[in-house]
Amino acid sequence: MSMIIAERLGLAVWVKDLKAARSLGRMGNIHYVSKRLKYVFLYIDGQKAEQTIRRIERLYFVDRVQRSFRRELSTEFHKLNQSPTV
Repeated sequence: MSMIIAERLGLAVWVKDLKAARSLGRMGNIHYVSKRLKYVFLYIDGQKAEQTIRRIERLYFVDRVQRSFRRELSTEFHKLNQSPTV
């Protein structure tokens, strides 16, 4: 039995009303809610990303939607000093 891991995309959704923001759970998995800064970070399905983002932007309590650039960032780190440390 093999397990297929679905591609997912992280979104930061800036909201006007935190109580209404709970309804974002229908569109993806809510990872974090900031009460002070009024944003919700959630993961959505990468296959339906454009469609889901358009649906989220149309909600009355949403100020703006930002994509996470984590996939585009390089995770390969090189040492600056190649000599061994003592």
